Amino acid sequence: MTLFVSCGRTEQAGRPEAATHVRIAIGGQNQMVYLPTTLAQELGFYREEGIDAELQDFAGGAKALQALVGGSADVVSGFYDHTIQMAAEGREFIAFVTMLRYPGLVLVTSPQSSGTIGTIAAMKGHIAGVTTAGSSSQMLLTYMMQRNGLAPDTVSVTAIGSAATAVAALEHGKVDVGMVADPAFTLVHRRNPGVRVLADLRTADGVNAALGTRMYPASVLYAKGEWIRANRGATERLARAIIRTLVWMQTHTPQEIAAKTPKTFRGEDDALYIEALKASMPMFSPDGVMAAEGAEVVRSLLVGSMDKVRNAAIDVSKTYTNEFIHGR
Repeated sequence: MTLFVSCGRTEQAGRPEAATHVRIAIGGQNQMVYLPTTLAQELGFYREEGIDAELQDFAGGAKALQALVGGSADVVSGFYDHTIQMAAEGREFIAFVTMLRYPGLVLVTSPQSSGTIGTIAAMKGHIAGVTTAGSSSQMLLTYMMQRNGLAPDTVSVTAIGSAATAVAALEHGKVDVGMVADPAFTLVHRRNPGVRVLADLRTADGVNAALGTRMYPASVLYAKGEWIRANRGATERLARAIIRTLVWMQTHTPQEIAAKTPKTFRGEDDALYIEALKASMPMFSPDGVMAAEGAEVVRSLLVGSMDKVRNAAIDVSKTYTNEFIHGR
């Protein structure tokens, strides 16, 4: 049992009842694609829902998944595609609240390569950076390459992390192109206006241009099926805390959202972070619901880029649930 309740759930001497302790592994907490997970903490929504959330920061979604598989985390704040990848291995992982309706990543050139790489097809023979090996950023990059006639082995892929390490890799020319999330992208673009955007996955139009679809559910909270069944109350309260956060974000300005974001994640330049938020707001789900069509789109893209998914019989409906979304 990986969930702990301190001294029951009764109130004593006017103190709030004990909260359920849940360890949440985040695939790069400084990336805006996972912002709702952090904001729920900063806004006090986990606490109000009776959750004592322990947020664990990892270098990428693949590392966060490893923590869940290994038992050092209960829930992952990561990309939905990992639940389908695990299903292809016969393992049950279920997404129970959706934070992003688009991936929120940007494929951008380094300043040094902006003059020679103008399209995804032109990446052949070059070095591309992703957060970590096996991450969703790598899977999406592979799919976009294949869609543009590039075999995966024609581009060298390396891990560059997120935020500061990704920015440094691009600006120093360690990679020719990189898959980065905000605020890293906005920082690189502002300091190097000449960089080229090869794909912008923050909006419906950008996702359609790059992936050929107008929906692609990305960041979710997911857990092992057995954990969810054993902790239904905690799962529902976690989902409610995230939905409250998403609604709060829709009803507040980028300036107000930035003010609630820890300084360690938004950086020293508040104006830059607000600019990044304005550009990224379309990617956030308004209600936490996973659309069946969106889930199928993710499976289809994985079939096009991963042999293990292509060769597996997967019931996509079992990789997510909306049962913990109020009113569903």
